[in-house]
Amino acid sequence: MFAFDLHIHSCLSPCGDLDASPRAIVQAAKAAGLNGIMLADHNSSRNSPALAEACRRTGLSGLFGMEITSAEEVHSLAVFDTLEQAVAMTEICYAALPKRVNQPEVFGYQAVVDADDNVEELEWRLLGAPTRLTLREVGERIHELGGLFIAAHLDRAVFSVTSQLGGLSGDEGFDAVELSRHATLEAWRDKTLGLPVIRSSDAHYLGDIGTIWSEADLSVFSTQALKAALNRLPRPATL
Repeated sequence: MFAFDLHIHSCLSPCGDLDASPRAIVQAAKAAGLNGIMLADHNSSRNSPALAEACRRTGLSGLFGMEITSAEEVHSLAVFDTLEQAVAMTEICYAALPKRVNQPEVFGYQAVVDADDNVEELEWRLLGAPTRLTLREVGERIHELGGLFIAAHLDRAVFSVTSQLGGLSGDEGFDAVELSRHATLEAWRDKTLGLPVIRSSDAHYLGDIGTIWSEADLSVFSTQALKAALNRLPRPATL
């Protein structure tokens, strides 16, 4: 089985540890026995090129994306096969973010780094802010670019569909939902509306990587293969 985690924050996220460079994340993922990962930084994929290079060097598989905050302050995962798709979604998010300058001493540093941990730039935008995109618009943009749209940490008391909108309506267009390591499928089974469920660490520190993950019978780590694996599952079920 192919073990993967689609929700790991790097040092680009203001809430992420500065030690969590793409290189260090890949090393931690390999040590934890994972086969594939994705960085899910807030509203940006700017550390994905470093992830791609770190994965190339080590043989770990990588997908590219981000964790997007909608106008309703709901978090969702955008999952793409290519850097080009992730960059296009980043540009959409940047155009929809408020033109506020990050204050690192207040909100945290947002480091763009290369595959050797060199800091190339500090992102000036306030990445933790909500975009102007509604949740429906976020899903539409992701799907237009060919990505997967996943409800992040459905069980969380903040920044989730549950906390912000009272739960899933079935009209959001999600391809799957995510439960955090703090939830059990049994407790949330009736709240998933039959959507397939993935498990992710939502790691903000290197030590969080490998605390929980998903598994699927995959020969290649791609959005198409993931979607096929999700659709093969009896509902509700979890990877």
